[in-house]
Amino acid sequence: MPSSPSVQLYTVRDAIANDLPATIARLAEIGFTRVEPYAFVERTDELARAFAAAGVTAPSGHATVIDAEDPASVFDAAEQLGIESVIDPFVPSERWQTADDAFRLADRVNELASLAGERNLRFGYHNHQWEFANKDQGRSVYSFFVERLSPDVILEVDTFWSTVGGEDTPALLRTLADRVKFLHVKDGIVNGDIATALPSSESALDVPDSLAAAFKEQTPAGQGNVDVTAILAAAPDAIRVVEFDDYAHDIFEGVAESLAWLQENDK
Repeated sequence: MPSSPSVQLYTVRDAIANDLPATIARLAEIGFTRVEPYAFVERTDELARAFAAAGVTAPSGHATVIDAEDPASVFDAAEQLGIESVIDPFVPSERWQTADDAFRLADRVNELASLAGERNLRFGYHNHQWEFANKDQGRSVYSFFVERLSPDVILEVDTFWSTVGGEDTPALLRTLADRVKFLHVKDGIVNGDIATALPSSESALDVPDSLAAAFKEQTPAGQGNVDVTAILAAAPDAIRVVEFDDYAHDIFEGVAESLAWLQENDK
Protein backbone atom coordinates (compact mmCIF):
# COMPACT_ATOMS: atom_id res chain seq x y z
CA MET A 1 0.00 0.00 0.00
CA PRO A 2 1.19 3.59 -0.60
CA SER A 3 0.92 4.48 3.09
CA SER A 4 -0.72 3.35 6.29
CA PRO A 5 -4.38 4.47 6.12
CA SER A 6 -5.88 6.89 8.59
CA VAL A 7 -9.46 7.21 9.80
CA GLN A 8 -11.47 10.40 10.33
CA LEU A 9 -12.62 10.34 13.94
CA TYR A 10 -15.90 12.07 13.05
CA THR A 11 -16.88 8.64 11.71
CA VAL A 12 -17.04 7.31 15.29
CA ARG A 13 -18.25 10.52 16.93
CA ASP A 14 -20.98 8.81 18.96
CA ALA A 15 -18.49 6.38 20.48
CA ILE A 16 -16.09 9.26 21.17
CA ALA A 17 -18.84 11.12 23.00
CA ASN A 18 -19.23 8.09 25.29
CA ASP A 19 -15.58 7.12 25.79
CA LEU A 20 -12.82 8.82 23.83
CA PRO A 21 -9.85 6.68 25.02
CA ALA A 22 -11.70 3.40 24.46
CA THR A 23 -12.73 4.49 20.96
CA ILE A 24 -9.18 5.33 19.93
CA ALA A 25 -7.97 2.05 21.42
CA ARG A 26 -10.59 0.11 19.46
CA LEU A 27 -9.54 1.75 16.19
CA ALA A 28 -5.95 0.77 16.96
CA GLU A 29 -7.08 -2.81 17.60
CA ILE A 30 -8.79 -2.84 14.19
CA GLY A 31 -5.44 -1.95 12.64
CA PHE A 32 -5.30 1.82 12.29
CA THR A 33 -2.02 3.44 13.27
CA ARG A 34 -3.15 6.90 12.11
CA VAL A 35 -6.22 8.96 12.90
CA GLU A 36 -7.60 12.29 11.75
CA PRO A 37 -9.24 14.18 14.64
CA TYR A 38 -11.96 16.78 14.19
CA ALA A 39 -12.59 19.86 16.36
CA PHE A 40 -9.34 19.00 18.10
CA VAL A 41 -8.89 22.40 19.71
CA GLU A 42 -11.70 21.68 22.18
CA ARG A 43 -10.22 18.37 23.45
CA THR A 44 -6.51 18.66 22.83
CA ASP A 45 -5.27 17.25 26.14
CA GLU A 46 -7.70 14.31 26.10
CA LEU A 47 -6.81 13.46 22.52
CA ALA A 48 -3.09 13.64 23.24
CA ARG A 49 -3.44 11.17 26.12
CA ALA A 50 -5.63 8.80 24.07
CA PHE A 51 -3.27 8.87 21.10
CA ALA A 52 -0.26 8.12 23.29
CA ALA A 53 -2.06 5.28 25.09
CA ALA A 54 -3.19 3.64 21.84
CA GLY A 55 0.07 4.24 19.98
CA VAL A 56 -1.50 6.17 17.10
CA THR A 57 -0.44 9.38 15.38
CA ALA A 58 -2.41 12.15 13.69
CA PRO A 59 -0.70 13.41 10.53
CA SER A 60 -3.75 15.56 9.76
CA GLY A 61 -6.63 17.12 11.64
CA HIS A 62 -9.84 19.04 10.91
CA ALA A 63 -10.61 22.37 12.51
CA THR A 64 -12.42 25.56 11.65
CA VAL A 65 -9.64 27.96 10.68
CA ILE A 66 -10.92 30.06 7.77
CA ASP A 67 -13.50 31.69 10.03
CA ALA A 68 -11.53 31.42 13.28
CA GLU A 69 -11.02 34.56 15.32
CA ASP A 70 -7.68 33.19 16.54
CA PRO A 71 -6.11 30.81 13.99
CA ALA A 72 -2.92 30.71 16.07
CA SER A 73 -4.76 28.80 18.81
CA VAL A 74 -5.67 26.12 16.26
CA PHE A 75 -2.06 25.80 15.18
CA ASP A 76 -0.98 25.65 18.84
CA ALA A 77 -3.28 22.69 19.41
CA ALA A 78 -2.06 21.02 16.22
CA GLU A 79 1.53 21.28 17.39
CA GLN A 80 0.62 19.73 20.74
CA LEU A 81 -0.98 16.74 18.97
CA GLY A 82 1.80 16.29 16.43
CA ILE A 83 -0.56 17.22 13.59
CA GLU A 84 1.46 18.37 10.58
CA SER A 85 -1.43 19.25 8.25
CA VAL A 86 -4.39 21.30 9.46
CA ILE A 87 -7.44 21.11 7.21
CA ASP A 88 -10.54 23.28 7.29
CA PRO A 89 -13.45 20.95 6.54
CA PHE A 90 -16.39 23.21 5.74
CA VAL A 91 -17.38 26.46 4.12
CA PRO A 92 -21.09 26.38 3.21
CA SER A 93 -22.47 26.35 -0.31
CA GLU A 94 -23.76 29.93 -0.11
CA ARG A 95 -20.15 31.11 -0.04
CA TRP A 96 -19.18 29.01 -3.08
CA GLN A 97 -21.50 30.53 -5.67
CA THR A 98 -19.16 32.42 -8.00
CA ALA A 99 -15.57 32.71 -9.15
CA ASP A 100 -15.21 35.80 -6.99
CA ASP A 101 -16.38 33.80 -3.97
CA ALA A 102 -13.73 31.20 -4.72
CA PHE A 103 -11.04 33.83 -5.13
CA ARG A 104 -11.92 35.40 -1.77
CA LEU A 105 -11.71 32.03 -0.05
CA ALA A 106 -8.45 31.19 -1.78
CA ASP A 107 -6.93 34.48 -0.64
CA ARG A 108 -7.87 33.69 2.95
CA VAL A 109 -6.53 30.15 2.66
CA ASN A 110 -3.27 31.49 1.25
CA GLU A 111 -2.89 33.79 4.26
CA LEU A 112 -3.51 30.93 6.65
CA ALA A 113 -1.08 28.65 4.83
CA SER A 114 1.59 31.31 5.24
CA LEU A 115 0.84 31.56 8.96
CA ALA A 116 0.95 27.78 9.30
CA GLY A 117 4.21 27.65 7.39
CA GLU A 118 5.86 29.87 10.00
CA ARG A 119 5.38 26.92 12.38
CA ASN A 120 6.40 24.27 9.83
CA LEU A 121 2.76 23.24 9.52
CA ARG A 122 0.72 22.85 6.34
CA PHE A 123 -2.79 24.19 5.81
CA GLY A 124 -5.45 23.11 3.37
CA TYR A 125 -9.11 22.62 2.56
CA HIS A 126 -11.51 19.65 2.41
CA ASN A 127 -14.36 19.76 -0.10
CA HIS A 128 -17.98 18.72 -0.10
CA GLN A 129 -20.18 18.38 -3.20
CA TRP A 130 -21.22 21.99 -3.77
CA GLU A 131 -17.76 23.28 -4.67
CA PHE A 132 -18.09 21.12 -7.80
CA ALA A 133 -21.84 21.27 -8.40
CA ASN A 134 -21.86 25.09 -8.27
CA LYS A 135 -20.77 26.54 -11.62
CA ASP A 136 -19.63 29.89 -12.93
CA GLN A 137 -18.82 30.46 -16.60
CA GLY A 138 -19.38 26.75 -17.15
CA ARG A 139 -16.66 25.78 -14.69
CA SER A 140 -16.86 24.39 -11.19
CA VAL A 141 -16.29 27.04 -8.55
CA TYR A 142 -13.63 24.73 -7.09
CA SER A 143 -11.56 25.12 -10.24
CA PHE A 144 -11.35 28.89 -9.67
CA PHE A 145 -10.36 28.26 -6.05
CA VAL A 146 -7.49 25.99 -7.05
CA GLU A 147 -6.38 28.43 -9.73
CA ARG A 148 -5.86 31.13 -7.09
CA LEU A 149 -4.11 29.03 -4.43
CA SER A 150 -0.49 29.53 -3.54
CA PRO A 151 1.83 26.52 -3.99
CA ASP A 152 2.06 26.03 -0.21
CA VAL A 153 -1.64 25.13 0.16
CA ILE A 154 -2.45 21.45 0.34
CA LEU A 155 -5.74 19.77 -0.48
CA GLU A 156 -7.66 16.93 1.03
CA VAL A 157 -10.09 15.64 -1.58
CA ASP A 158 -13.20 13.96 -0.26
CA THR A 159 -13.56 11.60 -3.18
CA PHE A 160 -17.14 10.65 -2.37
CA TRP A 161 -18.33 14.24 -2.30
CA SER A 162 -16.45 15.25 -5.43
CA THR A 163 -18.12 12.32 -7.21
CA VAL A 164 -21.53 13.32 -5.83
CA GLY A 165 -20.85 16.84 -7.14
CA GLY A 166 -20.55 15.48 -10.67
CA GLU A 167 -16.78 15.54 -10.93
CA ASP A 168 -14.66 12.92 -12.70
CA THR A 169 -12.66 12.38 -9.54
CA PRO A 170 -9.75 10.37 -11.00
CA ALA A 171 -9.27 13.08 -13.66
CA LEU A 172 -9.47 15.77 -10.97
CA LEU A 173 -6.78 14.04 -8.92
CA ARG A 174 -4.49 13.72 -11.91
CA THR A 175 -4.92 17.45 -12.56
CA LEU A 176 -4.26 18.44 -8.95
CA ALA A 177 -1.33 16.02 -8.73
CA ASP A 178 1.01 16.46 -5.75
CA ARG A 179 -1.09 19.20 -4.17
CA VAL A 180 -3.44 16.46 -2.92
CA LYS A 181 -1.90 15.06 0.25
CA PHE A 182 -4.97 13.29 1.69
CA LEU A 183 -7.96 11.43 0.23
CA HIS A 184 -11.18 10.80 2.09
CA VAL A 185 -12.10 7.29 1.05
CA LYS A 186 -15.81 6.60 1.33
CA ASP A 187 -18.39 4.91 -0.83
CA GLY A 188 -22.14 4.62 -1.26
CA ILE A 189 -25.02 5.89 -3.37
CA VAL A 190 -24.07 9.13 -5.14
CA ASN A 191 -27.43 10.39 -6.42
CA GLY A 192 -30.78 11.43 -4.99
CA ASP A 193 -30.96 13.39 -1.75
CA ILE A 194 -27.24 12.99 -1.12
CA ALA A 195 -26.60 15.19 -4.17
CA THR A 196 -29.20 17.88 -3.55
CA ALA A 197 -29.87 18.27 0.18
CA LEU A 198 -27.56 20.70 1.97
CA PRO A 199 -26.50 21.09 5.59
CA SER A 200 -27.14 24.27 7.50
CA SER A 201 -25.03 27.23 6.47
CA GLU A 202 -23.98 27.42 10.12
CA SER A 203 -22.63 23.89 10.55
CA ALA A 204 -21.95 20.77 8.52
CA LEU A 205 -23.27 18.84 11.52
CA ASP A 206 -26.76 20.34 11.21
CA VAL A 207 -28.45 18.46 8.35
CA PRO A 208 -32.04 17.99 7.18
CA ASP A 209 -33.70 14.61 7.69
CA SER A 210 -33.41 13.75 3.99
CA LEU A 211 -29.63 14.19 4.07
CA ALA A 212 -29.29 12.31 7.35
CA ALA A 213 -31.16 9.39 5.77
CA ALA A 214 -28.95 9.53 2.67
CA PHE A 215 -25.83 9.36 4.86
CA LYS A 216 -27.07 5.98 6.10
CA GLU A 217 -26.68 4.62 2.55
CA GLN A 218 -22.91 5.01 2.66
CA THR A 219 -20.98 1.75 2.46
CA PRO A 220 -17.51 0.39 3.13
CA ALA A 221 -15.03 1.07 0.34
CA GLY A 222 -15.64 -0.94 -2.82
CA GLN A 223 -19.32 -1.63 -2.11
CA GLY A 224 -20.98 1.48 -3.56
CA ASN A 225 -21.14 3.64 -6.69
CA VAL A 226 -17.75 5.34 -6.34
CA ASP A 227 -14.90 4.04 -8.50
CA VAL A 228 -12.56 3.81 -5.54
CA THR A 229 -9.98 1.72 -7.40
CA ALA A 230 -9.51 4.33 -10.13
CA ILE A 231 -9.44 7.12 -7.56
CA LEU A 232 -6.66 5.51 -5.57
CA ALA A 233 -4.64 4.84 -8.71
CA ALA A 234 -4.90 8.53 -9.65
CA ALA A 235 -3.34 9.69 -6.36
CA PRO A 236 -0.85 6.99 -5.41
CA ASP A 237 1.04 9.05 -2.84
CA ALA A 238 -1.86 10.65 -0.96
CA ILE A 239 -2.64 9.33 2.52
CA ARG A 240 -5.92 7.44 2.52
CA VAL A 241 -8.39 8.50 5.23
CA VAL A 242 -11.37 6.21 5.80
CA GLU A 243 -14.56 8.11 6.58
CA PHE A 244 -18.31 7.62 6.87
CA ASP A 245 -20.71 10.50 7.37
CA ASP A 246 -23.00 7.83 8.81
CA TYR A 247 -23.66 4.12 8.42
CA ALA A 248 -26.76 1.97 8.84
CA HIS A 249 -24.81 -0.86 10.50
CA ASP A 250 -22.08 -1.22 13.11
CA ILE A 251 -19.66 1.61 12.40
CA PHE A 252 -16.59 -0.22 13.69
CA GLU A 253 -17.36 -3.14 11.40
CA GLY A 254 -17.74 -0.63 8.55
CA VAL A 255 -14.35 0.98 9.05
CA ALA A 256 -12.76 -2.43 9.50
CA GLU A 257 -14.22 -3.54 6.15
CA SER A 258 -12.91 -0.40 4.47
CA LEU A 259 -9.44 -0.95 5.93
CA ALA A 260 -9.44 -4.59 4.82
CA TRP A 261 -10.55 -3.56 1.33
CA LEU A 262 -7.73 -1.02 1.10
CA GLN A 263 -5.19 -3.56 2.28
CA GLU A 264 -6.36 -5.94 -0.44
CA ASN A 265 -6.93 -3.56 -3.32
CA ASP A 266 -4.72 -0.49 -2.88
CA LYS A 267 -1.50 -1.74 -4.41
